[in-house]
Amino acid sequence: MSVNIRSLKNVNIARVSTVTFFVQTQLREQIISLVKAGAEVTVVASEKQLVPTIPDSHYVSIEIPRKINLIKDMMALFKLWKLFRRSDFKIVHSSTPKAGLLSAIAAKLAGVPIRLHTFTGQPWVELSGFKHFLSKSSDKLIVLLNTHCYTDSASQKKFLIQKGVSSDKGLTVLGSGSLAGIDTKRFNPSRFSDVDKVQLRTELGIRHSGNIILFVGRISRDKGVFELLEAFSKVAVEHINTFLIMLGPSDICDEELQEKLPIKLKEKLILPGFSNIPERYMAIADFLVLPSYREGFGTVVIEAAAMGIPTIGTNIYGLSDAIIDGETGVLVPVKDSSQLAIAIKLLLTETNYRVKLGDAAASRVKKEFTKERLNKLMTDEYLRFLERLAPNNERI
Repeated sequence: MSVNIRSLKNVNIARVSTVTFFVQTQLREQIISLVKAGAEVTVVASEKQLVPTIPDSHYVSIEIPRKINLIKDMMALFKLWKLFRRSDFKIVHSSTPKAGLLSAIAAKLAGVPIRLHTFTGQPWVELSGFKHFLSKSSDKLIVLLNTHCYTDSASQKKFLIQKGVSSDKGLTVLGSGSLAGIDTKRFNPSRFSDVDKVQLRTELGIRHSGNIILFVGRISRDKGVFELLEAFSKVAVEHINTFLIMLGPSDICDEELQEKLPIKLKEKLILPGFSNIPERYMAIADFLVLPSYREGFGTVVIEAAAMGIPTIGTNIYGLSDAIIDGETGVLVPVKDSSQLAIAIKLLLTETNYRVKLGDAAASRVKKEFTKERLNKLMTDEYLRFLERLAPNNERI
């Protein structure tokens, strides 16, 4: 293959993730940008199909188990190696932990010249014993086998260096962080009229004057949802006209979530499930709450910021980059429902302060986190590595 080194035209690129949900919610716009730049992009993930499809890209289904399964892991590794060997990829770029590990091994064995990975959070932070060792060792191996790695926040990079996973030279943060930036045309409050907002409130059974606290993400223990419910229980007793919407796919049954609330507050918890238009819910929310135990960056934070609402998040790596404490949102200690409740009360009662935070958050997104900026930075990285392959810096 012969291509101009300052162009991605005809360059074969594989983007590999464990699940298509991650591709659809996090990488779709970046992949579309690569396709528009002329690249031949193949998306690899576990599900049988990629829905919605990404125009002019290819999709290959290879089952990549999220949990350790020796037989399925070996099968996935073999299928990835086989795909990489026959497809002449110049770049294989992985995201998510298991896809990162298997892609790193397969791409190295297949002789792919440019092997990249983006870290978006470390599962081993909340693990212990052998599982902690194994998961952390996997991240070290990802760094060792890849040409280069990225983190989606500066604090995550610092954390990985401190923990001995990588050297400073082995990791890069693009711009101010985030995985792929934000589509500010999509996440734009002007898209939603007052009629649209009233309609959604009616659908959800929320009166026009009710305050809305919003959680968006996978509803799981390590997202801090039990601390959120405990904090909400404390707050809602006093602020009776307040509702909590928890939007996203759930690892926990609705009944277990409901059990965490007093009987009189159960109707205040709304569980719509997954939505591919979270911005619709952000348009009616007063603020976002994300009390995660671990987070690579917290893309949903800047999505909410683009919609003009601030976020209360935990003071952990990743979220401490997405939220500027006291300027674009509020940071609280991890696993501390009491401090979380205090922060929620603050934003419910201090309307002017809440609006000020939301305005500053929206302004920051426009300056630092647009998809156009992050897509260009990623494309420039691809071109930089392609140039290194080119003899005499002319052609590859």
